[in-house]
Amino acid sequence: MPPKVKVTKEDIVSASIDIIRRYGAEGLNARSIADKLGCSTQPIYSNYSTMEKLKADVIKYAGVIYQEYNKRAVKDADYPAYKAIGMYYIRFAKEERELFKLLFMRDRSKEKMQINKEEFADIIDLVSQSIGISKDEAYLFHTEMWIYVHGIAVMIVTSFLDWDTETISQMLTDVYQGLKITYQNRRTHK
Repeated sequence: MPPKVKVTKEDIVSASIDIIRRYGAEGLNARSIADKLGCSTQPIYSNYSTMEKLKADVIKYAGVIYQEYNKRAVKDADYPAYKAIGMYYIRFAKEERELFKLLFMRDRSKEKMQINKEEFADIIDLVSQSIGISKDEAYLFHTEMWIYVHGIAVMIVTSFLDWDTETISQMLTDVYQGLKITYQNRRTHK
């Protein structure tokens, strides 16, 4: 009798990511993972007591994939650093539609949501220094930009529109410049 193949959590999560990329989060279940791995569902349930625990690990790993996009954005010489972050968020939406939906378009009503300003500290510093506004103002500025960038990304993911990179780049520049003027004017009129 041949030895049983050991299926690890990493194998299960990797297979899950592949399934989501192809079929969306709706296609993820123990049977689809087992089929992808060529095993029974037993190893899935041996590693994960519930599908919710598995999905939590899958979301974490999808977040790691997204962070790789962010790292590339920072190194990207095609755009200024702040703009690159927005451009790569939209690029992630275009290239990883189903992972984008999983990370940024899932129902979070049952999740504990806390926005940690520390996560955005580098971005806030960048905005604050480049525009000459306080960190609190920079946080609000970034929030407004992020809402705009997210809207474009969602419209792309849902096939509402499919703009080319140049159009998106110009639109982000326009909104950035408009917000910059607004925030700088607020400071001079206080």
